[in-house]
Amino acid sequence: MAEAPRLPTYEELLEENRRLRAELEGLKALVEELRRGGKRQAAPFSKGPPKADPKPPGRKAGEDYGTKAYRQPPAEIDENYAAPLPVRCPCCDGEVVYEKTVSQYQTEIPRKPIHRKFNVEEGRCKKCGKRLQGRHPLQTSNALGAAASQLGPNAQALTTLLNKDMGLSHGKVARVLAAFGINLSRGGSAQVMLRAARRCGAAYKEIKIYIRKSQWVVPDETGWKVGGVLHWLHVFVTEQATLCLIRDSRGFDVGCEALGAEYAGHLIHDGWAPYDRFVAATHTQCNGHLLRRCKELEETAHGAGVIFPRQVKGLLQAGLALRDRRDAGILAGAALKGQVTRLQNKLQVLCAPIKTNPDNERLAKFLFHYLYEVFNYLRHPGTDATNWRAEQATRPAVVNRKVWGGSRTEVGAEAQGILVSVIGTARQLKRSALDFFAATLRAPPGKQPRLLTG
Repeated sequence: MAEAPRLPTYEELLEENRRLRAELEGLKALVEELRRGGKRQAAPFSKGPPKADPKPPGRKAGEDYGTKAYRQPPAEIDENYAAPLPVRCPCCDGEVVYEKTVSQYQTEIPRKPIHRKFNVEEGRCKKCGKRLQGRHPLQTSNALGAAASQLGPNAQALTTLLNKDMGLSHGKVARVLAAFGINLSRGGSAQVMLRAARRCGAAYKEIKIYIRKSQWVVPDETGWKVGGVLHWLHVFVTEQATLCLIRDSRGFDVGCEALGAEYAGHLIHDGWAPYDRFVAATHTQCNGHLLRRCKELEETAHGAGVIFPRQVKGLLQAGLALRDRRDAGILAGAALKGQVTRLQNKLQVLCAPIKTNPDNERLAKFLFHYLYEVFNYLRHPGTDATNWRAEQATRPAVVNRKVWGGSRTEVGAEAQGILVSVIGTARQLKRSALDFFAATLRAPPGKQPRLLTG
């Protein structure tokens, strides 16, 4: 008679259960990592197969054509050239008869650099004996001797924009300038960045003061490397200014540095916990993050688990529809207040029961905890429902991070924060960052132009 198989003991079953649970959690973490990796900006070609019926390429005809480029001739003509008729027809060798002359216009980039020489006068004060020298408005420095050969202000400003705004590495910046007859090494390009950042110190301080006094701010943060060590690039955005800080912390201390611990304005942000410590501020949770979270839960949930994220998404979309009606002047006053209260009560009732799906329960706990912050944008006209401003502000830095990985030194990281802040603020003010950098580099010490009030 065959011996009966040995049944596992309780302890063995318990150990196997623990092992399987640990393996399940590891697989869940791997799936989440792969899901997030597929949506990163570094993977533009991992969006799945192309559509079966895509829209036709190119511009649309008629009223939808878009902005017309170079339709009007330039206001000033710098060079005139004649395009004479050939004497004989190239096809049949027949005589050509003149009929009329028409105009064609061309805008070109000058390839020959301008080389300037400044004859700097030197002298000495008869009274105190101090050495003095003259300065031309186009000079960027008083340096003479071995440092007398320099880049002009426009060349330095363009170098700064190519690196910090366009994302070109220092090597590629040097190659671009070489195409126009300007020799610049990688180290020279890096030195231009540091010099521009030092000169923009006054504008950076002006931005910091403006951010602290703003009635509402949209903060966000993303990873950054300094010398290969993990840091964080923080942005604080208002309607007219962008402040960038690169620090080795992702905590409340960076927010205090930018806003002050007693900041009492309105913060529109994602669910990062350190923002909650601004107890004097009014908070709005980013509805864009919540909608994306609901969409992800719909994609991964099974059976009845999709009901809860769909219901939450419906309430969030209803809130955005209320915002549109309010902004159109259709809904206001007590009627609007009543609608917001009803939405909030529905969300509270929806989140109260414990969910069997752990992901749904996690979202329900978050919404229940921040119940009064989800629809705050409806109570405060002029504030956003999402943190899109901050995400847009971090996007150029994220793209640049893919090119050259971050900053090599703390000094470079500080320069990065200053220059990105100035470029972002200039763009919001519809001012030319190129012109501002050039004017700042030309200005004598202590007389830098103002950015926000200039």
